Amino acid sequence: MAAAKNRLEWVDIAKGLSIFLVVIMYCASSVGEDTGQTGFLHWSLAFAMPFRMPEFFLLSGLFLAQVIDRPWRTFADRRVVHYLYFYVLWAIIHIVFKVALVGRDPGGALSYLAWAVVEPYGVLWFIYMLAVVGLVSKLLYQAKVPHWVVLVASAGLQMASVHTGSYLVDQFCAYFVYFYAGYVFAPTIFRLADWAGDNAGLAIVALAGWAVINAVLVFTPGFRLDPVHIEMGWAALPGVHLLAAMAGALAICVASALLVRLPWMNWLRWMGTKSLVVYVAFVLPMGIARTLLLALGIEEPNTVSLVIMAVAIVSPLVLWWLTEKIGFGKFLFERPGWAHLPGTSPAPKAPRVVAAE
Repeated sequence: MAAAKNRLEWVDIAKGLSIFLVVIMYCASSVGEDTGQTGFLHWSLAFAMPFRMPEFFLLSGLFLAQVIDRPWRTFADRRVVHYLYFYVLWAIIHIVFKVALVGRDPGGALSYLAWAVVEPYGVLWFIYMLAVVGLVSKLLYQAKVPHWVVLVASAGLQMASVHTGSYLVDQFCAYFVYFYAGYVFAPTIFRLADWAGDNAGLAIVALAGWAVINAVLVFTPGFRLDPVHIEMGWAALPGVHLLAAMAGALAICVASALLVRLPWMNWLRWMGTKSLVVYVAFVLPMGIARTLLLALGIEEPNTVSLVIMAVAIVSPLVLWWLTEKIGFGKFLFERPGWAHLPGTSPAPKAPRVVAAE
């Protein structure tokens, strides 16, 4: 039980780190677009470019083996409907607020809502994609397609840099391999994390070596950084990008296995348990804070980036806390009973035996 508990806690630490990587990306790019300047967050984002989203999908696949053999209805409720509920709810909130209210374009909002059904909307695309990759994995499992076939095919899709014009198709091709690798190699990844926890010195040396190699691959000829776009150096090459992404995702796992042993990092672990709360709700307070700062004439990119990053992370957690305290609005972060498929029931909250997101 202690080993299982520790195993879950380092995954929560990793999800906490993932929150920062995702929010940093949107903070840096939005501030760069509004101010025309770059700050230190741009350089942090550039370093994380190879693995920022791959590690999110790899972590999301780690516990798939625990549910993939369940009946279709149960699986679909936990791994498809679960994510689609939050995607649909928050897509409506985002579109109504940004397009209908702020943009004063109700007709445009209806158009956005219609397109959001077939094309993932804005920053919520990865919530939509979790439902898609889970569904595809279940279909492949039912068809008894060998793991090695799926891994080779999905790696080929990633290296092909598919650009069809469909965001759904393109993002699936780019990231499915990492989700499936998390599913297939979960036992190995957990053993690696266990090794890191038992061999902290060697793990730190390995992380330092990885950081140097990752930096070299990113900041080599071909690297370009501007306020909105970042282009990697050698790390952008087909095959190299895939390997760098896998190495970076594993590095996050190793680092998390070390951090979980530090009591003063419990805040990051707790934040990781609320990852879905932040993912679905961070963009609106981020945008509001950025608009206010720029309206006040504060345009220094590092200052603006740090402030809006703090607001983007803390605001959803405060909203979640308020819904828990007053008992109203829980549907924003907790799927209500009516949103479950008939014949299924909400997962018990305690004891917590698997990662929720």
